[in-house]
Amino acid sequence: MKAFKNHFIFEFKTGIRDKNLLLLNYLFPLGLYIMLGFLMKNINPGFIEIIIPSMVVISILISTILGLPDPLVKSREAGIFRSYKINGVPATSIVIIPPLTTIMHMIVVAIIIIPTAFTMFEAPLPQNWLYFILIFLLTAFISAGLGVLIGVASSSSRATILWSQLIFLPSMIIGGFFIPQNLLPDILKKIGLLLPSTHAINLFRYYSYNQSIGYNPLWSLVILFISGILSFGLAIYLFNWDNQNKTRRGHPAFAFFTIIPLIIGAIFLP
Repeated sequence: MKAFKNHFIFEFKTGIRDKNLLLLNYLFPLGLYIMLGFLMKNINPGFIEIIIPSMVVISILISTILGLPDPLVKSREAGIFRSYKINGVPATSIVIIPPLTTIMHMIVVAIIIIPTAFTMFEAPLPQNWLYFILIFLLTAFISAGLGVLIGVASSSSRATILWSQLIFLPSMIIGGFFIPQNLLPDILKKIGLLLPSTHAINLFRYYSYNQSIGYNPLWSLVILFISGILSFGLAIYLFNWDNQNKTRRGHPAFAFFTIIPLIIGAIFLP
C-alpha cells in the first residue's frame, strides 16, 4: 500500500512538473476553454448553454486520450517498466495509477471551469449536481481506459498520435459539443455514436440539464461502463514490460474489442 501511495504521489507531481503533461492537463484545456467561451458567445450562443459539460468533456479528452498514451510508450521504450518489474511493481499499478492521477488533475480543471463559466459567460449551472459528478467520473473512467489502452497497444509514439487523433478530432467535430446531434446528417449521427464523447455529452444534457436526447439514456450509461471495463481489462492483459518481450499474452489488435459496445450502440440507437 505504501508503494502504491508513493507511486501515486510521484505520478501526480509528474503531471505538474513535466512540461508536456502540464500543457495537456491544464494549459491547453483551460486556454481552449477561455478562447471558445469568448468566441462562441457571439457566434453560437447555444454553445454557452452547455459550455460547462462540453468543456469538461473536452478537457477530459485532452488529458486522457492525448496525454496518457505517449508517456506509457516512452517509459516502455526507455526500459523504465523493466526496472519497475525488478523492484516488484505490478503491471496493474502501472496501468491504473497514471489514469487515477490524471483524473485528479481533471477534477481541478472542472472546479476551475464551472464557476468561471457561470460568472464570465453566464453559463447555466447543472440542475442536478449528483448526476453531473457521476457522469463526470464515468466519462473520465472510459476516456482514461482508452488512453492507457492506446499506450499499451501502440508500438511507438507515432502510433499513439495516430490512434489518439482518430478519437479526438472526430469528437471535436461531431461529438455534440458545437453542433447538436439532432442537426447532423443521419450518417454522421451514427458515426458520432461510435465516440464516447457523444454518449457523455448526451448524458450530461439529459441528466444534468433536463434536455431530450431522443433515446433512453440508460443505453449510454451501459455502453460507457462496459467499454471502460473492457479498456482497463485489455490494457492490463496486453501490458508489455518492454519492446524486447516476445511473449506478450495477446495481440495488440485485441484492443479493438473495447469498441464493440460502441458499435452495437451505433447500430441500434436512433
